[in-house]
Amino acid sequence: MNGSVESFSRPLVVLAASGLLLTACGRAEPDRPRVEVPPPVVAPAAPLPVPVITTLDRRALLDALRLAASNHAAGARSEGPDALVGKRFSVSLAFGCEGPQPVVEGQAEGLARWSWAPERRAIRLSMTPGDWTRSALVDGTGWEAVEGFWIARPWLEGPGCPAPITDPLTSEQDPASPQTAGLAAVFETGGSRLERRDGRAYAVSVRPDGAAEAVTPPPDGYRLRLQGRIGAFPDGRAIRCRSAGPDQRPVCIAAVRLDRVAFEEAEGSSLAEWRVGG
Repeated sequence: MNGSVESFSRPLVVLAASGLLLTACGRAEPDRPRVEVPPPVVAPAAPLPVPVITTLDRRALLDALRLAASNHAAGARSEGPDALVGKRFSVSLAFGCEGPQPVVEGQAEGLARWSWAPERRAIRLSMTPGDWTRSALVDGTGWEAVEGFWIARPWLEGPGCPAPITDPLTSEQDPASPQTAGLAAVFETGGSRLERRDGRAYAVSVRPDGAAEAVTPPPDGYRLRLQGRIGAFPDGRAIRCRSAGPDQRPVCIAAVRLDRVAFEEAEGSSLAEWRVGG
């Protein structure tokens, strides 16, 4: 009898335990509050600093002259203050790239050149500013004198000599293009004449120390350095343009106040310089 009771009680215990397990599995978990995770904060990218051009170089000045030529050809008029006025500039102009050119005394053309001294014992660098006082580009300004400097080959943004690929089957050389970009050093009535050249050339003879033989010219020419500040015409604009017709490239010049004129070698070393009033 005891063995029978014990045999029946074990299945009941197992069954009860199984029921408890089923009850526990079927019971729903209580809802847990959802925790909102905020997205990571990404700091906005700092704006790149706007480059401030304190001194205009050849490229920047040519860009301004090209824009002025385009506006003139399109009949567009610029309004408001001219941001160019008052800016400093330093422009390098290559010359003598094709070799020596004769210098005619009193010839004021606004282009630098070099020529041989007797027996080729020295090289003479010369630059006579052009007399632009009576030019149509500066007519009506009231300035007492205007001395001009052409920026030769304005299609070249760099200051070096050109290195074009020529046609070997072409024996004749086309004439040079007319000058279309320049700097006009302006002098007001009653101002100091010490700053003016009045037809006198910037000139210097270059000869290496102790050279007894003929001087060898550099293969990459020389440089004329012009430095100063951009001025303004009476209308407040820094650049003035003129053209003979709609199919002619406008000639544009910028009014400037020169501080320094210098002859340099191609790598930048100074050969001679003139300061304002010197």
